[in-house]
Amino acid sequence: MKFNRNVLPNKEEKKGLFKKIHLSNNIGDFVFERLTLLFAVSVFLLVLLMGYEMYQSSKLSIDKFGLSFLSGSTWDPVKEIFGALPIIYGTIVSSVLALAIALPLSIGVAVFLAELAPSWLEKPLSFLVELLAGIPSVVYGLWGVFVLVPWIRDYVEPYLSDKLGFLPFFNGAPYGFGLLAAVIILSVMVLPIITSITRDVLKSVPAAQREAALALGATRWQAIKIVLADSRSGILGATMLGLGRAIGETMAVTMVIGNRALISPSLFDPSYTMASVIANEFTEATSELYLSSLVELALVLFVITIIINGLARLLVWSMDRKWRRG
Repeated sequence: MKFNRNVLPNKEEKKGLFKKIHLSNNIGDFVFERLTLLFAVSVFLLVLLMGYEMYQSSKLSIDKFGLSFLSGSTWDPVKEIFGALPIIYGTIVSSVLALAIALPLSIGVAVFLAELAPSWLEKPLSFLVELLAGIPSVVYGLWGVFVLVPWIRDYVEPYLSDKLGFLPFFNGAPYGFGLLAAVIILSVMVLPIITSITRDVLKSVPAAQREAALALGATRWQAIKIVLADSRSGILGATMLGLGRAIGETMAVTMVIGNRALISPSLFDPSYTMASVIANEFTEATSELYLSSLVELALVLFVITIIINGLARLLVWSMDRKWRRG
């Protein structure tokens, strides 16, 4: 049997074949790369479009009030005088205090679930934590109105007023509805978010880190401290995510905070948040200036959220850089 050499492709045919295969692969890679780039750019453009639309819709308020919108303390829709300082104050104070309560509790629960809990207990507890994160905010609000507020009004605020009434933070009439109720309900809502992310971050630390620490004579707590140090950037990211959730929360806070534009050091007094104002008064905005002021308030909330996320990214980047150098 003779072998026919003409059946085999020559060098020119081989080059053409490889060129076609390479070109087809390049076309697929090119299309995929440009498509994913389009998706990424579309998200960025969407953020810019949202900011631009809110700026255009709030231009009437910006032109009339200027920076006094941020520094003014009077929010009077009847006289069309709008100052957002009490509302910004209520938003920041309620979010920061809620985070101060939820953060140590969240880290403690996450450490227990990731490092100390037996497997038969970890799974149901983790499920319950994730279940708390999925409950709608209006359900939290109803729980706050019918359970949390009466408990605060009848027990917590009288006790705090009796024992710590000499401080301006715990002075005033026990209404129940107020900044304290909003802080507590926000801390409950933020806790499962920080806990779930922190637990996942702790579990992602290699087991060799713990084993090496224990092999060198470290106690269980010392080994956990090493794991926490390795996870600090992730914990910080979870904290900032929880803070963003607290700042933007609407329904639950609206139902328990009292909804009054007031700057007061007392946690017993009613207050207001930016999200609550928009939810409560947007349908009542009959004048163009009133509507423009509410949109400007949304623009301020939008900018604050972007700043917080930017600071979170910057802090995580700087901590990772220091950790790698160390």
